[in-house]
Amino acid sequence: MSNGFDSSSGNAKMDLKTDYGAADYHTAAPRMSTEDNADHFLESLGYKPELSRNRSTAQVAFMSFVLASIPYGLATTLLYPMIGGGSVVVIWGWVLVSVIIVCVAASLGEITSVYPTAGGVYYQAFMLAPARWRRIASWVCGWLYVVGNITITLAVNFGTALFFIGCINVFDKGLDAEGKPIPMIEGTSWQQFLIFLAITILCNLVSSLGNKYLPWIDTAAIFWTFAGVIAITITVLVMAKAGRNSASYVFGHFETESGWPKGWSFMVGLLHAGYATSSTGMIISMCEEVQEPATQVPKAMVATIFINTFAGLLFLIPLMFVMPAAEVAAIIASGQPVPYIIKAAVGSAGGAIGLLIPLMVLALICGIGCTTAASRCVWAFARDGAIPGSKWWVQVNRKLDVPLNAMMLSMVVQIVLGVINFGSAVAFNAFSGVGVICLTASYATPIAINMMTGRRKVADALFPLGKFGYVANAIAVAWSLLALPLFCMPTNYPVTEITAVNFASVVFAAAMAISALWYIVWGHRNYAGPPVQEHEHTQ
Repeated sequence: MSNGFDSSSGNAKMDLKTDYGAADYHTAAPRMSTEDNADHFLESLGYKPELSRNRSTAQVAFMSFVLASIPYGLATTLLYPMIGGGSVVVIWGWVLVSVIIVCVAASLGEITSVYPTAGGVYYQAFMLAPARWRRIASWVCGWLYVVGNITITLAVNFGTALFFIGCINVFDKGLDAEGKPIPMIEGTSWQQFLIFLAITILCNLVSSLGNKYLPWIDTAAIFWTFAGVIAITITVLVMAKAGRNSASYVFGHFETESGWPKGWSFMVGLLHAGYATSSTGMIISMCEEVQEPATQVPKAMVATIFINTFAGLLFLIPLMFVMPAAEVAAIIASGQPVPYIIKAAVGSAGGAIGLLIPLMVLALICGIGCTTAASRCVWAFARDGAIPGSKWWVQVNRKLDVPLNAMMLSMVVQIVLGVINFGSAVAFNAFSGVGVICLTASYATPIAINMMTGRRKVADALFPLGKFGYVANAIAVAWSLLALPLFCMPTNYPVTEITAVNFASVVFAAAMAISALWYIVWGHRNYAGPPVQEHEHTQ
């Protein structure tokens, strides 16, 4: 058995074959029996265990739920389907994307049951790819995964800042000369950035200093979520001060405000659901803190999608029933539809803020969960030497039991990218768009490789898909191919001002350029990929 990878040195120690230009020697992961210790299993994959395994199956499922944080994840991006077509896009877009994400989660779960490491999809891409392509496949996938984790965490915290402003503005300072409410907070770029900065720092403090308590926070979050959703559902449906819409309106009314053709407008509105479900594979980065990762993580990923779908419908359908249909333009202009709709339904600012508090708390818990997962992703990729300055980022703080340096790197990058907000009125669109694009593409990479190589290396997976495997894999890859151009599109067309441009493609291109440059300067000579060992398939 290998001594594994020691992050204190920043170098991978590999046994047996390390010439990746040679013929593919069909690396396969060993099978983990009930007697095997998860840490020994990790060592057999080539890594030294360094993080505490303090999460049960239920707790990892709860964290997976927290990463999506339905209904908060749907609340912050409800603007997009409202512009894209209204309640039809809100409801049916959510259902459509949820079905697709089940295929993504199942496909990733099957692969993760064979290769359960914090490296996640980039490690899996390396192990599944033919020998001559595995280094570049791992490199590209790894950078997509890292950029996706960081930018989606940025989007969550920035979205929380915008959502907090919207929630506070259910109160007002009175009416202006035109009879419109004067907001409590104007929501200037500086205000947005400072609130985002405070939230980001808070999430990093809790994630680093309270690491041992995070599983309990995740557990409490799921009960808090359903209590909050039930309270919102019952209250708005019973009170409905602005009236109730018909079922035909809620499930069948389509009216685009985007300027795009109807079909494409519907598709652009899917950013709402795509953003809320983009965290699906982020939980893989927690594999080295789970007691039985080969079975717990796949089950958690798939089960969470069904929980999220139910919670999302329980949240969205009542809102569409009580939404003031005649005030759609005002709802869109507010920038935050959920506070507007809830206030209209209950008829008072005090009642609205009472119902919004559960979502505000869940927003912070989501930020903490994403911060935690992103730090593990950065740490794992640095552990294999793929990030400049890896020797710094691989250090684990033994007192806190967290990769603190990697967490700080992620935080600094988020804050620097947050400055985009000063030059774009739709910066959140860019952050959420590039996060969804990168994560979706990183998930699709090992899935596509697995499918193109005949799914041979998952033949004895502990979470097998069987005959459904090819279908699930194909749907997952197709979704990724659609997401890349789709989420680079501006919400409204035509674009008449530079501040309305979706900068997702710019951020994405910049990240890939840095990745390519680092590969040319350093990677092609020094990056060997994750440490591996040759194993026999044990049928």
